[in-house]
Amino acid sequence: MPLTMNREVFITCAVTGSGGTQDRSPHVPRSPAQIAESAIDAAKAGAAVVHCHVRDPETGAPSRDPALYREVTERIRDSGTDVVLNLTAGMGGDLLFYGTEAMNRMSQKSDMAGAAERVAHVVDCRPEICTLDCGTMNFAEADYVMVNTPGMLRDMAQRMTDSGVQIEIEAFDTGHLWFAKQLVAEGIIRDPVLVQLCMGVPWGAPDDLNTFLAMVNNVPAGWHWSAFALGRHQMPYVAASVLAGGNVRVGLEDNLWLDKGVLATNEQLVEKAVGIIEGLGARVITPAEVRARLKLEKRAPL
Repeated sequence: MPLTMNREVFITCAVTGSGGTQDRSPHVPRSPAQIAESAIDAAKAGAAVVHCHVRDPETGAPSRDPALYREVTERIRDSGTDVVLNLTAGMGGDLLFYGTEAMNRMSQKSDMAGAAERVAHVVDCRPEICTLDCGTMNFAEADYVMVNTPGMLRDMAQRMTDSGVQIEIEAFDTGHLWFAKQLVAEGIIRDPVLVQLCMGVPWGAPDDLNTFLAMVNNVPAGWHWSAFALGRHQMPYVAASVLAGGNVRVGLEDNLWLDKGVLATNEQLVEKAVGIIEGLGARVITPAEVRARLKLEKRAPL
């Protein structure tokens, strides 16, 4: 596809994630109240979309508790601040082992769930968008596999589509885009198609520009896409994404730092992204404009 700068850009803020960052920064929100407050602050700073995981309020550990998602959703919806809500559906496919000599049984740290359970909070909360990690991959740690089989992805995606929620395909490598095209061809994911290119996540696509452009060139014309990279590359990828024709994602899920030695808030990361986008001569668009572009419907939870 031709690379043309995007002049009207939407920002997604990934508010907290499921990584072990809760003890590395006091700004990583844990409780539903903290997650919602941080999402609202990000929206006021210019994020049109907020991407939310939930955590155990006491420990900060990642959680799939539907009640926590419900509380986050209701707090954001009741806040009076307009923002497009994007909930993760990436949990429940975490397969860990006890080491290379014990591959015949999974570790007790594993979190494996069926398709209905993995999307239950999405069906209940009815966000505009939810994510679909579109492939299985080795993920960061030595004996951890993020499991998303073709059958599981078809099942989850169909449940998401049937619930009226827009799927955001999360592509960590070119093969994930290949399978996403298959889901679109089968009619399981419907137009308009939305993709998040996830760069620099071990052991997916590295965040060098050659690989990034390979990913971009594998996004079909007519699809909408965003991109992000981890850590110190988060802000350079704001510029790279806009110049390549895409939208952007920032937030504490992917990066804790505003500057060297300075821990960030989500609000500050969004403000910095707004400055980069506007400095390039583009405009940051609103939640209402994102809904119109992606044909989204804002709905209350069931």
